[in-house]
Amino acid sequence: MSLSLDGTSLSLAALAPVLAGAPVELRVAKAALARVRAARKLVDDHVEAGDIVYGLTTGFGKLKSVAIARADLAELQRNLVLSHSCGVGAPLSIPETRAAQILRLNGILRGHSGVRAETVEQLVRLFNLGFVPVVPEKGSVGASGDLAPLAHMAAACMGVGEAWLLSPRGAKRMPARAALKRLGEAPLELAAKEGLSLINGTEVMKAVGAGAALRATNLSKAADAIAALSIEALLGSARPFEQRFADLKGQSAHARCSDNVRRCLAGSQVLKSHANCARVQDAYSLRCTPQVHGASKAALEHVLAMLAPELNSVTDNPVLFPDTGEVVSAGQFHGQPISMALDYLAIAVTTLANVSERRTEQLVNPDLSHLPAFLTPEPGLNSGFMMAQVTSAALCSENKGLAHPASADTIPTSANQEDHVSMGMWSARKAREVVANTEVVLAIELLCAAQAREFHRELRAGKGAEAAYAALRELVPALKKDRYLKRDIDAARELVASGALVAAVEKATGPLLA
Repeated sequence: MSLSLDGTSLSLAALAPVLAGAPVELRVAKAALARVRAARKLVDDHVEAGDIVYGLTTGFGKLKSVAIARADLAELQRNLVLSHSCGVGAPLSIPETRAAQILRLNGILRGHSGVRAETVEQLVRLFNLGFVPVVPEKGSVGASGDLAPLAHMAAACMGVGEAWLLSPRGAKRMPARAALKRLGEAPLELAAKEGLSLINGTEVMKAVGAGAALRATNLSKAADAIAALSIEALLGSARPFEQRFADLKGQSAHARCSDNVRRCLAGSQVLKSHANCARVQDAYSLRCTPQVHGASKAALEHVLAMLAPELNSVTDNPVLFPDTGEVVSAGQFHGQPISMALDYLAIAVTTLANVSERRTEQLVNPDLSHLPAFLTPEPGLNSGFMMAQVTSAALCSENKGLAHPASADTIPTSANQEDHVSMGMWSARKAREVVANTEVVLAIELLCAAQAREFHRELRAGKGAEAAYAALRELVPALKKDRYLKRDIDAARELVASGALVAAVEKATGPLLA
């Protein structure tokens, strides 16, 4: 896959294959390189004139008033990157780091950063050669952007720290200098302003957040399909999903959920078999699916709308305006728009998990399901899905803690120069963890709903629900007696998380709506 960067047109759809781990080759638009050169000329002019300009010829943050001699400007930039490489914890995944590399390059290509064109070309070349910096995920407060993670990303290109080298055989981790040597590349040497431009941005929180949002988009569709299978298994009603209720509610996301579920239930023999039963109404976790899933869809829609412009935003400080010759300090690096959106994402996906776990309880509890206890043919001798529901409950409770908004927190840094921060990276990491937990919670509901269907296989479910059942049964057989369930949960989680479940359902129903 080839991806052309111009600083203005990068989309989440274009970034999706990168975050999925697909091999990508970057190209840079000529017009973008022309903008880069124009901005660089402004930096060179100020340096040549001996001007005192923040970020170009001064210290940083609290040290903004300290002028730096022209002969020391390269060392200043190197020192900046090395001193800010203070990240800790596990490294970002390779796809997340690759996405962050792309996003930082794309922001520079807007032509307001002051990086040299040859630096851009070297960074593109390293990316295309499969050079991936090892970037610790902890240490950012989200203003001035993701300083520590981006510093590690820049330091690796300078031959400091560690990097992965990608090849058809996989990824090999090694010292960054050794990786550069294997590629025949010299360590990156920085000129005035370049170190600051490489580390001052929100690209890491955007990369992690974009990955979480894409996974949540898949979950939004999968949750509707799995809920439909649960409705079939529990002999629930399709009437709450009628369009007239969506019209009365007036929420477009409610309507999208209802449409998905109706198409998954279309042609159901199960629904026809109990159309005139004595049950008056279903539990909220079934009946209110359009309201609950719909609210999550609406939140996801907002998150995607907030992320879209951020993929092409300028996040530097100071910002260069070559047309006017200005170099202006502003707050482009502040991650509050991203952190608040990703907190909303965590809440939305937590809600999907909460209602899914309640449907799982409806399925395994014999007093509610009127099926064998814990969905095993021989309760007592076998425990069936008893503990699977407990695992689901545990993950939901974990999500509730993770859903506490990071963006409501702030802590002063840099001798109070940076006195309000966004905590955007923590928002992104929490959202990612909530999504991962919810993939498992939905997988457990899928396992239970499919198992519950084993007691009514004489009647065919709706075409989408039947497709979800069949996709799972290709990987996981029906439970006849107790077995090691972790393998089943892992297989179901992969089916859900990979998008394969949604793809199987969509073959039967047509495209589902996020």
